[in-house]
Amino acid sequence: MRVLGIDPGSRLTGFGVIDSDSTGTHYVAAGTVRTTAKEFTERLKEVFVGMSKIINEYAPHEIAIERVFLARNPDSAIKLGQARGAALSATFASSASIHEYSAREVKQAVVGSGAAQKTQVQRMVRVMLGIKSTEPLGADAADALAIALCHAHGRVLRARLAHVTGAHP
Repeated sequence: MRVLGIDPGSRLTGFGVIDSDSTGTHYVAAGTVRTTAKEFTERLKEVFVGMSKIINEYAPHEIAIERVFLARNPDSAIKLGQARGAALSATFASSASIHEYSAREVKQAVVGSGAAQKTQVQRMVRVMLGIKSTEPLGADAADALAIALCHAHGRVLRARLAHVTGAHP
């Protein structure tokens, strides 16, 4: 099962691709879609185009994206929501299912604490996926990988629970 994690942003949108199977979870790729346009609508277009290319290249089966949180600055929250919408729109042409997670859920799944710091998330992502400290891994890419890991591990747990209870995952 190939999972694409997305950490949306209007300047940097992180992406992380992992494969999850019976032998574990394996790192495939990670990076960021960097926008360069001055106009906000053009940056949204860059997010859409960049994510479309990533989805076409890696062909994920499932996509996990971070939910927008309520920021202190309403303008920032709106812009983040729009960037998230641009990233999500790029996923609609694929047949991948889409799943959403809060930042707290992701941190809890990867670090064990919903209040974990970005550096803790980055370190745990490296450990969980065997990414060497010499390999570049920016905070946005690490967050996207953490979102993908949260989904993949939750998927395994949901499947086990369904098997035990006879319910659908």
